[in-house]
Amino acid sequence: MLNNKRIAVVMPAYNAAQTLEKTFSEIPRDIVDTVILVDDASKDFTVAVAQKLGIAVVVHPKNRGYGGNQKTCYIEALKSGADIIIMLHPDYQYSPKLIRAMASMIAEADYDVVLGSRILGIGALAGGMPLYKYVANRFLTFFQNLFCSHKLPEYHTGYRA
Repeated sequence: MLNNKRIAVVMPAYNAAQTLEKTFSEIPRDIVDTVILVDDASKDFTVAVAQKLGIAVVVHPKNRGYGGNQKTCYIEALKSGADIIIMLHPDYQYSPKLIRAMASMIAEADYDVVLGSRILGIGALAGGMPLYKYVANRFLTFFQNLFCSHKLPEYHTGYRA
């Protein structure tokens, strides 16, 4: 809780067993009230790792795709009574250490939305983003900025509050 706001971290997961524990270990539990992982029919041990860590888990028996997974994440967070929802991919391409800063920006009523970026900082490619996704992301972001008259580094981020 931060500024009397309940904080939920949601993690849309698909085959995240290898990076889930590292991601979860860096979530600031002193301010985060709930962590929810939504598994989108992973073929690895993502659910077992999440259960071992004590994370609340929702499992899709059939893969619903990224959009379907996000919808379930947000529905479950709202059911838990969250005032602030932070989506964090469990693939460790984003630092969970920024959760406190992102939540503070919303809890203090300065911002309605906060977007994290893997393009800034050490860079997406160095962080493990596949080249084809990087090129597609940059292409789409360029045109979205052009059409919306904005200058965001990334619209398609898996780290948002």
